[in-house]
Amino acid sequence: MRGRLAVLGATALPLALVLGACGGGDPADRSGTSTGAVRPASPVARSDAPASADQAPAAPDSPALPQAELDRRLRAAAWANDVTAARRLVKQGADVNAKDDTEQSAYLVATSEGHLELLRLTLRNGAQVDDKDSWNGTGLIRAAERGHGLVVGELLRAGIDRDHVNRIGYQAIHEAVWLGEDTRAYATTVRALAAGGVRLDTVSPSAGLTPLQMARERGFVGLERIVRNVTTAEPPADADAALLRAARTGDADAVAVALRAGADIEARDGNERTALLLAATYDRVAVAELLVAMGADPDALDDRHDTPWLVTGVTGSVAMLEALLPADPDLTIENRYGGLSPIPAGERGHVDYIRRVVRTEVDIDHVNDLGWTALLEAIILGNGSAPYQEIVRILLEAGADPAIADREGVTPLRHAEQRGYDAIAALLRR
Repeated sequence: MRGRLAVLGATALPLALVLGACGGGDPADRSGTSTGAVRPASPVARSDAPASADQAPAAPDSPALPQAELDRRLRAAAWANDVTAARRLVKQGADVNAKDDTEQSAYLVATSEGHLELLRLTLRNGAQVDDKDSWNGTGLIRAAERGHGLVVGELLRAGIDRDHVNRIGYQAIHEAVWLGEDTRAYATTVRALAAGGVRLDTVSPSAGLTPLQMARERGFVGLERIVRNVTTAEPPADADAALLRAARTGDADAVAVALRAGADIEARDGNERTALLLAATYDRVAVAELLVAMGADPDALDDRHDTPWLVTGVTGSVAMLEALLPADPDLTIENRYGGLSPIPAGERGHVDYIRRVVRTEVDIDHVNDLGWTALLEAIILGNGSAPYQEIVRILLEAGADPAIADREGVTPLRHAEQRGYDAIAALLRR
């Protein structure tokens, strides 16, 4: 069984401590995770959790609802990750710190379940960052155990106690390694903890192991390499330069080392590019995931008026797009040609990127300084081949307006007909 107590069983943990750990029962440790780890069933029912997101509680009908009911509904909204309902309930006076009898609050639920937007809502509304659960664990420990790197970074930047030890003798770094998995999500989590300055060489009082020893014991080759790289690296003489160099080359461990050494996450190179912009330019996704977790600006402009987000339209990297979205990039910032990211993507034939970006809030009918939309660019600067046909199809199905003409009044259909792009013209005539 892959659960907290199952792993603890591999250590010489005293029986009394194990029994004590079972007493309160923290549903956040065993209620199912996005990482796919199998956890034992909770001995305490999640009384606030709805059966499904579709059963998320509605906002209260009256502001006169008792405080306890407001708080209960907020916790239920937290379990369902219903941010809209949670926002309404907070406005009506629900307390993000109010706990149920299993020591769960909306804030603590957000940390363990990886609900980033909900977490930000609770932090904006007075969340007690160092509050503890039934295991005497902080939100950082809960998030680290689940491999929620973005939540870990958010909490570190909110000033949470980085090295708190919970009731069973673990810090956040111990939980990430000993109770985690050797996956990309946990790699980002461990790097974020390292970048945030947590102690990496402390022996867990219960397991009797350091994080490095834990990784080795668990056979986690990837996490062992990360912890070793970070703990053995010499602090760089110029942390900012080291950060930019590591971002460009894709060395995510070295990025963590540089940030740990005090590098400015918004440091610029000679072309005004930040580490995140370099990561986006060279498609260093692991680096971008770490930098986003640690709060890098997705809207930082360089001397060519590019941002990390805008660059994704040029590279066509869907993985980078996904890495940047949690940073809430401004989708209205224009590049040096007055365009948004779908326009260069349409020109370059990035089918998968177009398929994904149309599901964001970006304006797919935006007109650039040349007078062209993404649809027009795909036709005028494309070659009519299957990828461009698919891009036209995707844009049209997403609601792009085929009547928007260029500056000379020539419509997308007319451009397609002039170029002999019969398949595209047929799509536009529908």
